[in-house]
Amino acid sequence: MTRFIALFARSQLAFFGLIVLSFILLLAIFTPFLPLNDPNVIDTSNRFKLPFSEGAILGTDHLGRDLLSRLLWGTRLSIAVGLCAAIIAAFIGSAIGITAGYYGGHADNFIMRGVDMLMAFPYILLALAIVAALGPGLMNALIAVAIVNIPFFARNIRGVTIGIVHREFVDAARLSGMSNTKIIITEILPNVFPVIVIAMSTTVGWMILETAGLSFLGLGSQPPQADLGSMLGEARAAIITSPHTSVVPGIMILIIVMAINLVGDGVRDVLDPRLKSGALSTPRSTTEVSKNKSNTGLKNQILLSINALKTEFRIGDRILKAVDDVSLTVDKGQCLGIIGESGSGKSVTALSVMRLVSSPPGVITNGSIDFNGGDLLELSSEDLRAFRGKKISYVFQDPLSTLHPLYTVGQQLSEAIQSNSYVGKSEKNKKALELLKAVRISNPEKD
Repeated sequence: MTRFIALFARSQLAFFGLIVLSFILLLAIFTPFLPLNDPNVIDTSNRFKLPFSEGAILGTDHLGRDLLSRLLWGTRLSIAVGLCAAIIAAFIGSAIGITAGYYGGHADNFIMRGVDMLMAFPYILLALAIVAALGPGLMNALIAVAIVNIPFFARNIRGVTIGIVHREFVDAARLSGMSNTKIIITEILPNVFPVIVIAMSTTVGWMILETAGLSFLGLGSQPPQADLGSMLGEARAAIITSPHTSVVPGIMILIIVMAINLVGDGVRDVLDPRLKSGALSTPRSTTEVSKNKSNTGLKNQILLSINALKTEFRIGDRILKAVDDVSLTVDKGQCLGIIGESGSGKSVTALSVMRLVSSPPGVITNGSIDFNGGDLLELSSEDLRAFRGKKISYVFQDPLSTLHPLYTVGQQLSEAIQSNSYVGKSEKNKKALELLKAVRISNPEKD
């Protein structure tokens, strides 16, 4: 929980939204205990009193009812309806999405065609149709808002489930004899739950707006019950003569929705595993080096000398040692193979030589990498570029994934050649053909 708060606090906007939302929620929770006027007491002799009038801090409405009291009670009701609608939509939509994604085939096709039919209608028109069929009322508005948001959850969760259902741990659960229900509960649900939380945090604001819209049209809460939408609807007739009756609930809706959206963005970022690893931070052009200068005494003797190399990944307060005290030498004409199990640090060692380990979170904390008499760890990013692609190169494990699908292989090779040497167009194309032929690519002219 401490780590969650620390990551969440990294976003100042999200943290500000949390403070505002917490204050509003506290007001809503303790509204029954506050010394407020009765929100439904009518006093026509005090109609349209201005804000900061005696006995009415925010003024009164067209029936002389206290706006502050109605605002707090209406906020309490609007938030409760929005949360309930979000929970209902998330529960039903997630169940539909997990079922469709897990079973696939005809079940998936049948379920998703029904979801597509719902999504074919504009959500507000569908909500209006549902309320028209059920009748006006806040509970019916809640049901309508929940129904129109079910497809959103169903589609999102189905997509995530499809990506999980064929993973090795799910196959292992099937082989162990677990039932489909147990696999869904123990293997699928825990992995899609963060997505459900993110979807809920980003849709509660929409649902409050949708409920307010229905109440504004007279299809939500009914008099004398107040929510923010009905307060706006009742005040629209006096928007010119007494604008404060519309501005007060309007500003509250704006603040609530903005705060919820900011918090939702923060929750989304915190639950994103890429943020935890530092992958969403702006990457440096070279791996960060945090070490004291050292003298290995091997300069000008060996082409490449790695001495006591130590590379770590710093994720928050945690430090993960990827490479610890690695030393090796490679002289001219030599070929060195590094053997180790998956995750032992082979790739990180090679990337550290080029200082291509992503920073953050990667940091080289110790050692030296001497190449041709100079320590690569002491070079600036501009100086290091003179070595990359010219004197030192790196072949990635899956080079196909680095190719741009909109350009030919030859064009991408030519671009790399030109970035490392000042050559003309014909010369770079000729060099690209030579490279393709050197690795025995058939018909390289077509590439």
